[in-house]
Amino acid sequence: MTNLRDQFFRHQAQTTPHALAIEVVRAEGSYVYGTDGKEYLDFIAGVSANSLGHNHPKVSKAIKDQVDAYTHVMVYGEFIQQPQTELCKLLSDLLPENLNTVYLVNSGTEATEGALKLAKRATGRAEVVAAKNAYHGNTQGAMSVCGTEIQNSAFRPLIPGTKFITFNNEKELEKITEQTAAVILETIQGGAGFITSKNDYLAKVRKRCDEVGALLILDEIQSGIGRTGKLFGFEYYNCVPDILITGKGLGGGMPIGAFISSYQNMEKLQDFPKLGHITTFGGHPVIAAAALATLKEITESNLMQEVLRKEQLFKDCLQHSAIKEIRGKGLMLALIMENENVATDLVLKCMDNGLLLFFLLFEKKAVRISPPLTISDEEIRIGCAKIIKVIDEIIA
Repeated sequence: MTNLRDQFFRHQAQTTPHALAIEVVRAEGSYVYGTDGKEYLDFIAGVSANSLGHNHPKVSKAIKDQVDAYTHVMVYGEFIQQPQTELCKLLSDLLPENLNTVYLVNSGTEATEGALKLAKRATGRAEVVAAKNAYHGNTQGAMSVCGTEIQNSAFRPLIPGTKFITFNNEKELEKITEQTAAVILETIQGGAGFITSKNDYLAKVRKRCDEVGALLILDEIQSGIGRTGKLFGFEYYNCVPDILITGKGLGGGMPIGAFISSYQNMEKLQDFPKLGHITTFGGHPVIAAAALATLKEITESNLMQEVLRKEQLFKDCLQHSAIKEIRGKGLMLALIMENENVATDLVLKCMDNGLLLFFLLFEKKAVRISPPLTISDEEIRIGCAKIIKVIDEIIA
């Protein structure tokens, strides 16, 4: 009889040749526990998904209560189900007036697909403008607006009609024209290295979209749900999108996505053709219940108010000559190291020392720090001390 590790590598499809391969027995709070008895302080949070840490009691209770009531009963949008409806209503109440109608889906990449379809349907146009080194998901439609040939080249042809601009380059905004259905941008570029908007760039994109009648889609799959210290990152940049994409942290560790727009836009998916977007399991009641509990806890507690203070604590504790820059905002941070080898060594050696860090897709010198919003000051200090210790060992 083969052990679980052997079965994992033999029978479960892998995403890279080098899985971290911790065999998990349980997780709680800011910690993941392995079958070897080792505990790991989690500075990844499921790649920004576990907003409230692992096994948060309010989220777990919401899941268990909903399982006892009912699970899947009908494809999305046909039956009235309380957790779905309450989640959509709460999201609408928390957002600007034009973002008042929510379509719940299974993942961030499906939310991207829905947002792109909606923009084409609402404008009657076909062209999309996206950013170089963007990441919006891994289905073929989402890949078509991800501006990195490393990821895309093996899967071409993708969906045509996308033009690419450089994030924060104002001179390229002239590429947004009367033929453009939508501009899709990450509010904070994730895979490219946690790059934030400079010099009112997003506000200038908003202005250009208004001038030519294009819709602005902002992808907040990573930066949303309190991770930057605001519910959504666009709140910092004087820029309200026409369509908002969210996911990851909304589910509190459960799989979810959503695209959000005005009722006037969203009703266009109802007819001509009917089923303009359809999903069987989107808005699954158990997952919607978990998301509702997560959103309530984040917005009704002081977690968001603490995020920027915790960001500063990380920066204070991570002063080292080998860390060339700390990018990002709030608890969405990237350590920029001297080169890819140092970044890789830091992730792997920290794991050996009981600290979970991770990589970014395209910026190979970067090391991800995206812990649960619930992480304590003491846990931040413990983890940062391990990072500094490991860096010293690497340099030595």
